[in-house]
This record gives sequence, structure tokens and C-alpha cells, in this order.
Amino acid sequence: MKERVILHSDLNNFFASVETVLNPALKGHPLIVCGDPKERRGIVLAKNEEAKRYGIKTAETVASALKKCPQVLRVAPHHHEYKKYSLLVRSIYERFTDVVEELSIDECSLDVTASTGLFGGGEEIAEKIRQAVKEELGLTVSIGVSFNKTTAKLASEFKKPDAVSVVLRENYEKIVYPLPVSDMLYVGKSTAETLGRYGLNTIGDVANADESLLIKILGKRGRQLWICARGEENEPVRRAEEKEEIKSIGNSMTLPHDVSSREEIERWLYALSESVASRLRDADVGKASTVHIVVKNTRLEEITCQKKVSPTTHCPDIARAAYELFCAHYPHGAPVRMIGVSVSGFDHHVEQMSILDMVDGEKQGYEKRERAEQAVANIRGKYGYASLQRGIVMTDEQVNGLDIRGKKD
Repeated sequence: MKERVILHSDLNNFFASVETVLNPALKGHPLIVCGDPKERRGIVLAKNEEAKRYGIKTAETVASALKKCPQVLRVAPHHHEYKKYSLLVRSIYERFTDVVEELSIDECSLDVTASTGLFGGGEEIAEKIRQAVKEELGLTVSIGVSFNKTTAKLASEFKKPDAVSVVLRENYEKIVYPLPVSDMLYVGKSTAETLGRYGLNTIGDVANADESLLIKILGKRGRQLWICARGEENEPVRRAEEKEEIKSIGNSMTLPHDVSSREEIERWLYALSESVASRLRDADVGKASTVHIVVKNTRLEEITCQKKVSPTTHCPDIARAAYELFCAHYPHGAPVRMIGVSVSGFDHHVEQMSILDMVDGEKQGYEKRERAEQAVANIRGKYGYASLQRGIVMTDEQVNGLDIRGKKD
């Protein structure tokens, strides 16, 4: 069987790079994309290479970034432009293959196995893509070339920005096994520390460990980690129409500081629910009938719970249920480190409504709220998240200015 040729393409500092294309005068200066650039509040959504040199990180506060680099330039996000450029880059990928899977607004997997006879090997195709993106759009991209998706993703991280890196099956162990286990996809700090307690500090350590040990340590996820470490992952690159049915939609984040105030938690839940409701409408999977929350305390202990709701796509419905779950299941006054909201139970056909939505026996109340939500979404789509915000979110200095929908660049 012919060896697959998989590319993982990752646009470098995407939001900040688009801003310099839109305004070339910004190029060469430390730059962050954040909330209102006239304010010190808000969170860094993206930064360029120059800002990175000052130690500025995505998701830190703008005030903190200014302490590191007082001269850093600040620009508000333009999400409609990011989407436009993402589609333009996608059109370049599709010159070489129609097997393209969008992983996020700035990352894609490409299966170019069937294209090598026309365009050359994987490295040659990656170089052609890299050059086209740079010359035609003024953006840079790092591309990993390998025989499966996870290894191509790993390779794309080797050289940044503006580079192509290759990992072949014959040099896989030599290149990958010495890398720290934290370089693996889905291995965060906590998982890496857990593995480290068992002497599993490199990818090679995980690959050579007993499968049963990994399952004992991490459950089902341990087996998947073991397979990936050994280079045996074989998940196909899926076109948009081939993607698996969406079972749930959610968002979560580690809070900028430990939060004990229920009032502040309610604001964060609204901010997260904004994201979830927007993604729910974009996914076009129907209304959601179940709301879930996950909460981690300062000891990283996790609480998860869920409840049924009247089928909805609306942020206030999701946020209200999420807050009720939090109050019912999380100890009062206990500090929160991380919080997440998700929805499931999708149905295109259900028309159940609450009594509050019934007006003269009709569904006018729900439809009126639906039109209002869509109007808000349209305005944000054109002018950015910060152009219109709910009052409950605006009252919190840490939440204000954060487009919680944006991928961390």
C-alpha cells in the first residue's frame, strides 16, 4: 500500500500578520491584537514575532503586555478580514488537493498522496504552497510533511515562521523519540507531569512503554497517546462534507486569576455562552436541548454536570442554565481555576418552547429573540466582537475586550 503524504499547514501569527497586510506601516514593530486599543483592559488575542521577543503571550492582559513592552502597538481585531484571508489561503491549498480538512481558522490538514504524480513529493508541494501564500497574500506559513496527521502537526512546529519541515517513517524514531512528551498533541502541563511521575518524559518513553501502563495512567486516552507516540495513528484527512456528525459544541478557558465571586463567574459564563451560541448557529445543527459545564478548582479537581433545557440557540438560555448548574453543584466561595460551557442534544425539527416564548399561542417571543441574536451576530461578524457587547460582560474588566471566539494565535 502506498505511503500517505500528509501536510499540516499553520499560518504564522495569523491575526497579527493579517493586520500588517491591511496596514503595512505596522510591519517590523511589536504588535498585539486585543480589545479596544485605546484601553489598557482586555486580553491579548494574538501577537507578532517582534512582540514575542519581549515575552508577550497570548491570553495575558494588555496591561501586563504593556509592562513588558510599553511601545507595543495595539490594534482591534477584524474577524471578517481573518475569515476572508483564511478562505484565500484555503483556495491555494485546493490547487494541489481537494482533500483539505480545516482544523481552525489558521490550521489545515491536507492529504496530497494522489497529487504527488502531478506536483512532486510532499516537501516540494509544501514549498510551492509556502511560496504562493507568501507571494500572493503577504502571509507566512509553517508546514509539516509526514505520513500521518499527528506527525505532520508535530513537524509543523519545528521551524517557525515561514518554513517546511519533514518527518519520514524511516527517520521518525531518530527525530521524534527524543522530544519531550509535552510536544505531543493534547499533552498539556498536567498530563506531562503525570507521565513524568512514571518516568515517561520523552515521546520515545511513551512509545516504548507498556500499553497497559498508559491505559492505567490515563484511561482510554492513554492508548491513543501510545498509538500516536509510536507513529501508528492513521486517521484520515476529512473533507468538510465527510466530517463526523457534531455531537457537542463548547468552549472553556483557564481564568486569568482564581475567581471566588459568583457574580464574576456569571459574567465569564455569559462570555463563554456567547461563543457557544455563535458556534451553534454557524454549525447549523439545530437547537440544543442539553447544557453542560465543567469546573476545575485550584487543585485541578474537576466537576462536570448537565441539565436539560428548552431547545435553544440563544446565549441567555445557555448562560442561565450554566449558571444554575454552577450554583447547584460547585461549593459556594470556593475558588475556580478553569470553567467551560458546552451544549448537545441537537435537533433541527424540534419546536418546543417555554411559556415565556408563547404570545397569543404563537412562537413570536422566541422568534423575536432569535432575530435579535442574529442581528447581534451580523454586527459582530462585520465589525468584530468588541463592537457590541452585553452589559453583564462589559462590567468585568478582564472579560471586556476579549473575543472569546477567537482562536489563540
